[in-house]
Order: sequence, then C-alpha cells, then structure tokens
Amino acid sequence: MKPLHALLLAGLAVLAACSKPEPAPAPVRAVRTLTVAPQSAGGVQEYAGEVRARTESRLGFRVGGKIVRRDADLGDNVKAGQLLAQLDPQDLRLGQEAAKAALSAAQVNHDQAAADFKRFKELRDQGFISSAELERRETALKAALAQLEQARAQSSVQGNQAAYASLLADAKGVITAVEAEPGMVVAAGTPVLRLAHDGPRDVVFAVPEDKLALIRQLAAVPGRFSVKLWGEDSTALPASIREISAAADPVTRTFLVKADVGKAPVKLGQTATVRVELPQTAGVTKLPLTALKEEQGRSIVWLVDRQSMTVRAQAVQVAGADGNDAVITGGLQAGQVVVTAGVHVLNPGQTVKFYVEPGASAAASAASATPVSVK
Repeated sequence: MKPLHALLLAGLAVLAACSKPEPAPAPVRAVRTLTVAPQSAGGVQEYAGEVRARTESRLGFRVGGKIVRRDADLGDNVKAGQLLAQLDPQDLRLGQEAAKAALSAAQVNHDQAAADFKRFKELRDQGFISSAELERRETALKAALAQLEQARAQSSVQGNQAAYASLLADAKGVITAVEAEPGMVVAAGTPVLRLAHDGPRDVVFAVPEDKLALIRQLAAVPGRFSVKLWGEDSTALPASIREISAAADPVTRTFLVKADVGKAPVKLGQTATVRVELPQTAGVTKLPLTALKEEQGRSIVWLVDRQSMTVRAQAVQVAGADGNDAVITGGLQAGQVVVTAGVHVLNPGQTVKFYVEPGASAAASAASATPVSVK
C-alpha cells in the first residue's frame, strides 16, 4: 500500500506543477487628470519669412557688348546716377560718328535743295519756267527735309546708344547680387547687378493652400499680423498684408505672401517669424498634447469613470493647436475627467488612481481626486 500511496502523491505533485498559475492582477496606475470645461481658443500661427526690399531691380545694359569694368560690389551702398559698370564703347562711338556724318550730309543736301527751290521760284515768277518744274523742285526740297529729319533722329539714337555703354543706378539702394563680371560679353537686357532700393521693406513668407483662405480673410482685419526677427531680442513689429500671390509656386505648391513692415529698422535678408493671430472660437476644449493618442487613424483620449476608477477610450475631433494645448471641438462633454499623462500604457477597463505628488498631505491627496479645469 505504501508504494501505491507514494505513486499517487507523486502524480498529484506533477499535475500541480503542470497547471497554469493564476494571472497577476493588473497594476493600478496613477494618472494625472483634468476636468473638461468649455473654453474659448484663438491661437497663433507662425511662418518663417525673409526681409526683402519693396522694390528690387535687376539692372542690365540697354545695348550688348563686352564688359570692361565693374565699379560696384556685393553689399555696396550706391546713389542714384552712380556708375556701376561699363561696356567697351568703341563700336558705339563709331556708330555715333557715322550718324553725325550722315546728318551733316543730309543738312548739306537740304540746304542745296532749298537754294535750288528759291532760284527756280524766281524764274517761274519771271515766266522762264513752268509751274510743273517748280513743283518738282518743291518735291525735292521736301524729300531733302525728310532725309534731314531722319538723319537727325538717327544721330540722336546713336548718341543714346553710346551713353547706354555706362550702367547707372536708377535709385539709391544696396547691391544684393552680382550676375556678370568684366570680360563677359552680354546681350542687351542681360542682368548684371541686382539693386534693392531704399525705402519700405517686406517680409516674404509662404502659405500652404489650406491656409490661404484664412490669410485672405485676416488680411482685412487690422492687428492680426506681426513680425519678430530671429536672433534679436526685440519686440514684435506690426505688419499688414500687402500682396498675396494669385498662383502657387510650381515646386513647393505654396502661395507667396508679402507682409509690409514699412520703414522698420530691419536688414535685407534677415530671417523673421510672421505671427498670425487667429480669431477666438467659443465652446471648445483645450487639452495638453500629452492627453492625445493616435489609434487606428483617429485621435482618442482616456476618460476616467469616478465610480469604478477605470478608464475607457473616447474619440475626439482636433481642430488644431494653441501653444502646447490641443483644441478639441467634439467628442467631450463638460465635467468628464480626462487622463493627461501616461496615455500610451493604459488599456480599456484598466483600474487607475489619481496621481499624488510625493510628500503631499492627505488633503492634497483628496484634492487630487477632483481635477481642475484648464484656464
């Protein structure tokens, strides 16, 4: 009997070893929470921009030729009428001299035709020639006069062409780009220098297509736009929208917007932040970004049931961000308790408790069970 008893005990021991252990109870997690309360949200949108001149000209010669000198460098401040570059004027001067010679010939021909007409008129008055002959002489005088006027105009054109060999600044400003060097042969109109005129400044920034309608709407409201320069501890500069591009950039698919800052003390090429004050929207809820979780292509939050102290997932509609807060426009009701930290370690139906700061008193512990709303 003893061996049989021993075998039974050994079998029971093996069965006990093969049975599954009971699962450990789910941990009770401490969570930070807040109570949903209706609020109003506005927010600010920021765009990176660049300071540019209101008027920027790409200067080039009005005639073609070889550049022999350039008197302006990148970053130089120039005055109106200042010499910037020079073409080889030899061919242009030869053309001018040829035009002057043609003008002299036309003048002599006109003078001869005028003298002939005067003599033939006297002969006709004395009856020595017919009126038809006098008319031929008058026609020759008119042709000579037309040739003289043509030569005079051509001489003026050639004089202007010779003057165009010198590239002069149209206005006071600063050279922002050099696009041609001495020794290059350029055609008429080829950009040589870029001149940013002194005067009002713009901050240029790009806006995506989905924000363009909002920018157009706010452009008519004073005080919605401001500019803050990067790298400087300065106050925001007031700005107004001066121009919105009618077509999207073919590469970035964004729309160029120019914000006018007037004659503010800014430097060309500075990087700036354009701030857009959004209108206030009532009846929304603000939650910290840490309260949101993406699940199956939707945004959810965890709601705490005060009675059972368990959590459940709730889908919400997110309209945007206001600083470090998310603006919620749907899915929540006033008085609901939302978990704001540790959302990625929670599961549906999990038991939780309100987080208490270490060393907090019992009163503080009780107060933590009644979260406060965000202001």
